[in-house]
Amino acid sequence: MGLENTNDVLMETTVFEEFESNVRSYCRKYPVIFSKAKGSLLIDQNGIEYIDFLCGAGSCNYGHNNDYIKEKVIEYLQSDGLVHGLDMYSIAKGEFIQFMQKNILQPRGLNYKVLFPGPTGTNAVEAALKIARKAKGRSNVLALMGGFHGMTLGALALTTERSAREACGVALGNVTHVPHPTMMKNLDTIEYIDMILSDDHSGVDKPAAIILESVQGEGGINIVSDQWLRDIRALCDKHDMLLILDEIQTGCGRTGAFFSFERGGIVPDIVVMAKSLGGIGMPCSIALVKPEYDVLAPGEHNGTFRGFQLSFVAGKAALEFMLREHVIEETVRKGKIVQDYLAANLPLIDPDLNFRGLGLMWGIDCGAYPAGTAQQIRHLCFENRLIIELSGREDSVVKLMPALTTDDATLMQGLEIVRNAVTQVITAAVASQATGEEPDNNKSFA
Repeated sequence: MGLENTNDVLMETTVFEEFESNVRSYCRKYPVIFSKAKGSLLIDQNGIEYIDFLCGAGSCNYGHNNDYIKEKVIEYLQSDGLVHGLDMYSIAKGEFIQFMQKNILQPRGLNYKVLFPGPTGTNAVEAALKIARKAKGRSNVLALMGGFHGMTLGALALTTERSAREACGVALGNVTHVPHPTMMKNLDTIEYIDMILSDDHSGVDKPAAIILESVQGEGGINIVSDQWLRDIRALCDKHDMLLILDEIQTGCGRTGAFFSFERGGIVPDIVVMAKSLGGIGMPCSIALVKPEYDVLAPGEHNGTFRGFQLSFVAGKAALEFMLREHVIEETVRKGKIVQDYLAANLPLIDPDLNFRGLGLMWGIDCGAYPAGTAQQIRHLCFENRLIIELSGREDSVVKLMPALTTDDATLMQGLEIVRNAVTQVITAAVASQATGEEPDNNKSFA
């Protein structure tokens, strides 16, 4: 007897609850079973559509199942193209490298070797740490408070989220964390870093590098200024340490430029990328390394899936699509739509409600309101068929990251859902603060 056709049979959540690890998280926030996705929409198994402002945590910048990218992958598979290749030479990898060099790096005056460390962003961070420490012969690395760089031990040592650090079960060292420039208005962080590196009684070992996100994603959409980027570049040169830019979430056009650091006019020593580099959610990461720091010997960093050819095919197609459709220019235009909408509507809800962002990466800061405020906003958005995520301290920042290809009508529809949810929750929170009563949104949401 052959297998029965189960296409019309609905999946039950019990299979996950019974057999999948307790560590699962996103499904607890959005407890429906998804079956399809297209463009800016996620579709559950009942055919209900949700606007996606999560975008695969930044992995689907060009939309779900982008027709151009998908067709290139299908053509490659149908031709029996190599799928798994370790780090052997291949046509797909060669074409990806050539296209990126000619169309992305060289026009920006960037001279980098391309290192393929494995399928995820944390693989790229681990490779960057190895390179910096070997090149400089030092173990310490500086990182900014609020940064998120991955979940493997080296990358986790850079990450400051307490719950993530405590879960690893071992001491995390060889990293000195310094305040983000937005944390303390009266602290000149460049002067502070210069001081701890210059003072022989600071207790801080001379670092091999500093790693940072020019826009912290998981940290709460915290943006360093263009001038700060230039100043930290100069400080790295002064103290003989490498500058590593984490472009895992901010890259591939997300902030209105292919690299978020371009606005500062700087050249990092190492750039780490992943997420939307794989085009349509294919796993892919790279470390871009200045040639003089290409110091790892053959095999000193490897991984079985660092040569996933479908990622190279999809990645090249994504770059082609981005350039052909002027995606970055459109991101700047749509980013202005978001900025103008938030500026026009949020002060009407509460003049003290803050927001910040670049391109199509925005955050609404609910840190001044009762605990659970942002969680309630996310819950109401989900009830109204919009998927958003939270970030920042205590998950207090509502994070908006629509696909860069989202059409204007869908973008506005999503923004209106956000506005309505924020209005309902913040109005109740402000009223409760005025009366001293407990707000209705003090409920706990996953």
